[in-house]
Amino acid sequence: MGDKSKYRDRPVALVTGSGRRLGRQIALALARDGWDIVLNYNRSEKPAMEVLQNIRSFGVNCIAVKADIKDSKQVDAMFESVLQNFGTLDLLVNNAAIFPPPVKFEEISDELWRFVLDTNLTGQFYCARAAARIMRESGGKIINLASLGGLQVWQEHIAYNVAKAGVIMLTKAMAKALAPKITVNAVAPGTIIIEGEESGEVKHIEEEKIPLKRYGRPEDIKGAVLYLAHADYVTGQVLVIDGGRAIL
Repeated sequence: MGDKSKYRDRPVALVTGSGRRLGRQIALALARDGWDIVLNYNRSEKPAMEVLQNIRSFGVNCIAVKADIKDSKQVDAMFESVLQNFGTLDLLVNNAAIFPPPVKFEEISDELWRFVLDTNLTGQFYCARAAARIMRESGGKIINLASLGGLQVWQEHIAYNVAKAGVIMLTKAMAKALAPKITVNAVAPGTIIIEGEESGEVKHIEEEKIPLKRYGRPEDIKGAVLYLAHADYVTGQVLVIDGGRAIL
């Protein structure tokens, strides 16, 4: 495995889907907080390399690993790479996910159903299982990105609803199964607007209908993740960051 002594003064975090959007924002926030970072990407190689260079400018260590989280063999190889480079893992942020275009229930294809469930739920399970094998002796934290869509029914996003509801139950089940060495929590964002990364294809709820009268910002999610990354007496919880939409 080599001499990893130069890494032992900093904790190590792996963020899946960290080449773009919230994954990138979370990885950068953790790097600024003093974590060594493992970036995971699948198809977003160029933006992931840009994030890697940005993170290294903060004076922390960072590697990028290509892996399709829907493939358990690729996931296991990614975590082996983490061990080869850092010798340990302290935090997994299960961020990678997809939000497909709206579709009526009876028009959901077999392929779409499998793709959404495999990416948004099974992929999180594969990564959490691999992380738990590393953390079971030394301890660690797992943070799953769920969604307000796991708590509400969005009638043209039913596959997404089901997958994210599964993430919430997976979080609670793992928290019980992996205690006391490993804490497992989830962050469930509502509508988060990331400047410069909105395609305009997704129709959002009107801001005036949100109790706090605004969309969420990346800072709202980064703050929740950083809190859970340092919280030692919190497990099995879901932090809903939605401006109050869950109470409507």
